[in-house]
Amino acid sequence: MAKELKIRTKNKDVFLRVQKGHFATMHSHTNYYIDVTTQKMRLSEAKALAQELVSEYKMTTIVDTIFCIDGMEVVGTCIADELTKDDYVNMNAHQTIYVVSPEFVSGGQIMFRDNVVPMLAGKHVLIAAASVTTGKSALAAIDAVNYYGGTVVGVSAIFATVSECDGHPVHSVFDPNDLGDYESYKPPVCPFCRRGEKLEALVNSFGYSAI
Repeated sequence: MAKELKIRTKNKDVFLRVQKGHFATMHSHTNYYIDVTTQKMRLSEAKALAQELVSEYKMTTIVDTIFCIDGMEVVGTCIADELTKDDYVNMNAHQTIYVVSPEFVSGGQIMFRDNVVPMLAGKHVLIAAASVTTGKSALAAIDAVNYYGGTVVGVSAIFATVSECDGHPVHSVFDPNDLGDYESYKPPVCPFCRRGEKLEALVNSFGYSAI
């Protein structure tokens, strides 16, 4: 594995672990592997991320449901906790917020069972994603919310390369400016492949598998 680097912020519990090299995601080739494993699974880091992310919604946005993709259930629960705290500037204080994650069927289609649909239908839904780069996973989540009769109020991510997805704002703690030389390409036009540079690993929201 390549040497791990840490991109730090003023908050000691909020930082980004990255490795530089040649990596393949489901939809692109990139020169960085962005490791968000502990942010998603370690409570102290998840809480710190949630505190950063809720600032975009606390005072201005009603949130009924948090729709978690990429294994963001712990962070999503921490966001719900932050959004429902007793705070005079908090639009969601004392309100119940649902935290849901999708079921995937053949072909990657998102579905929800009948007992979960009421948590989306007619609700204001915030999508929580580990990363939004090509935007395909976030777009699939947006489509699912629309299909089940909910209203998307935003997309929150640990790392994002875009500021909007299908017209909805994307707010992230980190973006390519934090890395400086971040690059992402569709596989057929990847310059690393054209130069004969071998892939170091296949990466996705679950982690890193060296080749």
